[in-house]
Amino acid sequence: MTPKHFLSTQDWSVEELQSLLDHARSLRDVPHQPLLQGRTIALVFFNPSLRTRASFEIGAFQMGAHAVVLEPGKGAWEMAFGEGEVMDGAAEEHAKEAARVLSRYCDLIAVRRFPLFQDWSIDRQDIVLNAFARHATVPVINMETILHPCQELAHVMALQDQLGSLKKKKYVLTWTYHPRPLNTAVANSAMLIATRFGMDVTLLCPNEQYVLDERYMSDAANNAADSGGSLNITHDIEEAYADADAVYAKSWGSLAYYGHWDDERPMREANRYFIVDEEKMSMTNNAVFSHCLPARRNVKATDAVMDSPRSLIIEEAENRLHVQKALMAALVPSPIEAALV
Repeated sequence: MTPKHFLSTQDWSVEELQSLLDHARSLRDVPHQPLLQGRTIALVFFNPSLRTRASFEIGAFQMGAHAVVLEPGKGAWEMAFGEGEVMDGAAEEHAKEAARVLSRYCDLIAVRRFPLFQDWSIDRQDIVLNAFARHATVPVINMETILHPCQELAHVMALQDQLGSLKKKKYVLTWTYHPRPLNTAVANSAMLIATRFGMDVTLLCPNEQYVLDERYMSDAANNAADSGGSLNITHDIEEAYADADAVYAKSWGSLAYYGHWDDERPMREANRYFIVDEEKMSMTNNAVFSHCLPARRNVKATDAVMDSPRSLIIEEAENRLHVQKALMAALVPSPIEAALV
């Protein structure tokens, strides 16, 4: 039987996502519950982490499970992922074996692997995550690849806690400057989850070359049509911020220059003024502000914005713990439930 994975929130219904959020709130109120007593989870990190690693390890502990952290290329073998790949390079192990062996040891596998930033036509295939999902016989969780669905849940939980129903609330996803090009994962995910929950979403970016991948733009447009929300793209700062209820800041590299970052640099440098500051926030409807973290202060957003009473950055980060516990519990039946099957 094919296990149910958590690779993208698009694969789960809004009702299922809301059920996860509701359970996360109950786990926030009563953190220690033996829902996964005796279970194990493999956390496979190809890239660094602070919040993701800490929240998954602690969450597993609080529910009675044990988490094993594996870092391919460090404490674990380097891996290959392609079908029919000739493994004559650095990789000693293929995901075919790794995923199946870990499935014999563990009840869950979670994977974090960023794009290589060389060729978007390859990176957009999410080869590493999909290889694990294809070969694992237990559920696989996306801990951030070209999407960041766990961050989506934490974000929408924070928004609901502050704004109540999100239907028709104006949501601004704004590009911000960063000294180097970053992954589009959080931007893709923020746009998807906000349109999924019926928000009026405005994507604010310097020009059309910073518009996100057409697959996610299309999914977001379809989400908005289904949920009664809307999706708008603008390059006008005042238009975007006017009467906004929520502002979410994120930097990402232009897909038009993907893999050619020296060519993109002048355009990126010219748009430092997209920083989220007090003047821009004053145009809003007393909007809440958030960012996935880590965030470069006074580059992406000013101290005043990040430390404002309307800033949700810490609440959103805390929610990573709660939503991931709910997610793990949803993907793996408790020992009592398993005994009844």
